[in-house]
Amino acid sequence: MVAGLAMDLVAIILLAYGLYYRRHHRRDLLFAYIALNVGIFAVVSLLLVQRVDIAVGFGLFGLLSIIRLRSSEITQQEIAYYFVAIVLGLVNGVAAAWPLTALGLNAVLLLVMYLADHPGMLGRTRHQVVTLDVVHTDPDLLRVDLESRLRARVLECVVTQVDYVRDVTVVDVRYAVPNARARVR
Repeated sequence: MVAGLAMDLVAIILLAYGLYYRRHHRRDLLFAYIALNVGIFAVVSLLLVQRVDIAVGFGLFGLLSIIRLRSSEITQQEIAYYFVAIVLGLVNGVAAAWPLTALGLNAVLLLVMYLADHPGMLGRTRHQVVTLDVVHTDPDLLRVDLESRLRARVLECVVTQVDYVRDVTVVDVRYAVPNARARVR
């Protein structure tokens, strides 16, 4: 159990501080990832010591995985970090039986997250919800207006709300950042 705890702490610190926080800078989720991971590790370790039925473990996993994921405050990307934090806790909680397998799985999970969330992979596209102080009835004019305001090429835009009384349009926009503005973290 001590080896599993050590591997888990190293893995979650690499995931939370080394990958997530350095790229996304959200302290609130940093704490959530670590707390969730260590809690999962503790529960799984306890379940293994007490030899509780595996169905209880899967039920717990399902329950914990939906606790915070319903919030609209977090992105799909952050949900992926939640999921990996949970999986690291589970993998390392059972590490006593197969420590080398757990170590290998930790490395694979961290490498996949590093590559999948690397700015060089998809870092030149952005997503933003934009509220315009005008209603565009012509989709081409809407695109031109968005490109002018964002100073970027609009890849896709979906109007989510139109208010003709207040002359307001809310648009979900995906756009490409020009090379000069792209940042590599």
